[in-house]
Amino acid sequence: VQLQASGGGLVQAGGSLRLSCSVSGITFSVQAMSWYRQAPGKQREGIACIAGRGGNTGRGNTHYPDSVKGRFTISRDDAKNTVYLQMNSLKPEDTADYYCAAGAACGVEPHYWGQGTLVTVSS
Repeated sequence: VQLQASGGGLVQAGGSLRLSCSVSGITFSVQAMSWYRQAPGKQREGIACIAGRGGNTGRGNTHYPDSVKGRFTISRDDAKNTVYLQMNSLKPEDTADYYCAAGAACGVEPHYWGQGTLVTVSS
């Protein structure tokens, strides 16, 4: 199983980035796909999840914490086995390593994790 995240980089506050995560080795369409982030010295935080055909919520349902709601959008392309995270109105506090993950449903610990991609937001 491989989850390959990309798209991180350096951006000024107020700017945008789109992260991508390409998945192989599992049946992508049934997986709930999530994005997490971890800033230095802080706990890992789940920031977006989109349900798959499996699980107990409707496929395509999305979930966000208040910290990113209205600024970040998660989407998926099952034909490409890829999940995206569009991040707008970025703030310096969004600086972190961002990880994609796959699991049975939103709200439960994912089974599979990708490597991080670093997002740095300058003020």
